[in-house]
Amino acid sequence: MNDADVSSQIQQMVRFIRQEAEEKANEISVSAEEEFNIEKLQLVEAEKKKIRQEFERKTKQVESRRKIEYSMQLNASRIKVLQAQDDLVSSMKDSAAKELLRVSSDEKGYKDLLKRLIVQSLLRLSEPAVLLRCREVDRKLVESVIKEAEREYAEKAKVEAPKVTIDDQVYLPPPPKSQDPHDPFCSGGVVLASQDGKIVFENTLDARLDVAFRQKLPEIRKRLVVQPGAS
Repeated sequence: MNDADVSSQIQQMVRFIRQEAEEKANEISVSAEEEFNIEKLQLVEAEKKKIRQEFERKTKQVESRRKIEYSMQLNASRIKVLQAQDDLVSSMKDSAAKELLRVSSDEKGYKDLLKRLIVQSLLRLSEPAVLLRCREVDRKLVESVIKEAEREYAEKAKVEAPKVTIDDQVYLPPPPKSQDPHDPFCSGGVVLASQDGKIVFENTLDARLDVAFRQKLPEIRKRLVVQPGAS
């Protein structure tokens, strides 16, 4: 083999090696570009996911704040309505209490009422001897009906007439005074107790008003509720 043949073979080998190197370089370049694109796509998707998650988080926060604000406004409105109802109910009770003061101004009617209240109290206590308390201003009226009340109770209960003692040491509070509405007062009626004081029945006009009001309060509140579409 002469020098020319050797040189030709060397050139062929060089070309082959160069071609192999170029092909390998192209292969590496393509692979690197593919990996880069995949990684870039993954990064983009990851960022998109983070953005979606952040958007969802903020959306939930906004929705939560909106619900809380709505709930607070609703509660505030309910409180205002309830307060207005309470004010109206208190006003109604105050008006009823003022009407009670007129009851004792009718002496004949009030005298009969006192007798009926005493009989009712005796029936409730069913005691052979009781202590009666009244307002000092009502003492004479009470004394004038006490015997009749004892007889009426004895007839209804079919027992002997009880012994009713009027307490002359402790009286119920007097009628309310306009000067100081916070002072204790009583609009009328009586309080009866057993001799040992263990059983007490309060049958004053104010106590009866309280009982009636408690019983009627649910109905009153129901009537005060504004129905949708009501004019």
